[in-house]
Amino acid sequence: MRRIIQFFKDSFAELKKVVWPSREEVASSTKVVLVSIIIFAVVLGLVDFLLLLGVDAIF
Repeated sequence: MRRIIQFFKDSFAELKKVVWPSREEVASSTKVVLVSIIIFAVVLGLVDFLLLLGVDAIF
């Protein structure tokens, strides 16, 4: 039981050392992720469409 209590004490001590990002940094990172996902989805959709056209042309 003592080891479990020590684990939680150590965990909370480590969490106090964490440098949390600001609201602006989180918003900026979120925008980058969303734009990346949109670009990746468009490229993947285009590749899928082109492959579908190629398969239809063959068969």
